[in-house]
Amino acid sequence: MAAMVNETILIMLVLSGLSDLQGLQLPLFLFFLLVYLMTMISNFVIILSICMDSHLKTPMYFFLGCLACLDMCCSSVTAPRMLFDIHTKKRVISVEACITQVFFFVFFVISELFLLAGMSYDRYIAICYPLHYIQMMHSKLCVQMLSGILFLALVCTLVHTLSVLRLSFCRSDMVEGFFCDLPQLFQLSCTDTTINILLIFLVGGVMGLGALAITFIPYIRIFATVLNIKEKNMKQKAFSTCTSHLTVVFILYGTLLFNYFQGKLVSVFYTVFTPLLNPMVYSLRNQELKSAFKRVLHSKFCTC
Repeated sequence: MAAMVNETILIMLVLSGLSDLQGLQLPLFLFFLLVYLMTMISNFVIILSICMDSHLKTPMYFFLGCLACLDMCCSSVTAPRMLFDIHTKKRVISVEACITQVFFFVFFVISELFLLAGMSYDRYIAICYPLHYIQMMHSKLCVQMLSGILFLALVCTLVHTLSVLRLSFCRSDMVEGFFCDLPQLFQLSCTDTTINILLIFLVGGVMGLGALAITFIPYIRIFATVLNIKEKNMKQKAFSTCTSHLTVVFILYGTLLFNYFQGKLVSVFYTVFTPLLNPMVYSLRNQELKSAFKRVLHSKFCTC
């Protein structure tokens, strides 16, 4: 009977949150609520502009719309839970909910890494083979690339998540941070996590380095081609597109790398601010996107 009772005990984890100072709770809540709303609105505006403007029906903007969608999803995995915890002051989460959060967080992050690699290939074809761009980067290939990206991300996520399910959590404990991630769960497990750590280095390392290589290798040829472009406007446009993409890549990889060494502060930057920075980087440097948004607004106001 005692064994049956023990099996039904629900193990609850406590998220340490951002700060225990009571005077900071309301300012933190309002600040991160504002950031989350800005993230949702800015990325939604990009998606709306791409969907409604015929000038943006190109592979580059197809992938940019997918990136905006992933940013919205990635932010929604962590930010609403963080806001709820700040508001209620409970910070309690079950192991099952924690693993679910890990699944979606890992899936969207890996999807974004491979999507940025796909965008790098798109830039490579557009700049190095401009006359054959439409034929080579047709809509069917874009959909196939996106499907492949999501499939690879799903496989990698399932490997990590299913390996977490084999772990046992013997007691309630404190999770360092404001959301659940793999390293925190490994630290709280009362079973051996050697296999899990090996899987992260093997699967995560191969996938991560593969995405990194696909992202950066094409830029060797891209920069060589751009430097040979004689027309100033075309050269500036090519550099502008590439620097926007590379800025987003460096922000993503940089915050991911430092996330596992610097703790909460970088975690906040990655999970909350990066999805907001991405649309800003692209929209501020992209005249076509800004013009498309103006056209969408103009058409809406005119019809009203």
